[in-house]
Amino acid sequence: MDFFQWTFTWILWVFEAFIWVATLMILFMVIVDLFRDHTLRGGWKAVWLIALLLFPLLGALVYIIARGRGMVARWAADRGVVPEQDDWKPAASSSPADDIAKAKQLLDEGTITQGEFDALKSKALGKQFFG
Repeated sequence: MDFFQWTFTWILWVFEAFIWVATLMILFMVIVDLFRDHTLRGGWKAVWLIALLLFPLLGALVYIIARGRGMVARWAADRGVVPEQDDWKPAASSSPADDIAKAKQLLDEGTITQGEFDALKSKALGKQFFG
């Protein structure tokens, strides 16, 4: 076996392994979605499961085409509401003196250490603090 044939065989093997893993992932996602769908009755779930077991690629493709929108909606609902980009912005400091006063208050309360106070003070003054 020469170098080029060996290289081609190796690349083909990697591609086939990738296809198998991708197929298994798609089948797993479809089966999980099938059992998480509460609107589908048990008999139809059994039919889909038999179709997926007998014809894995064709069954998964038909399932994704037929029930893809519901699948996306269920996965999105499980993730929850994604906040928009503008929902949270750090508050701009009013002045360095206010920042130092707040840091001093935290130091007096014992919330932060002297080193943390020094770091906040340096940051408020626009200096680099290396501890």
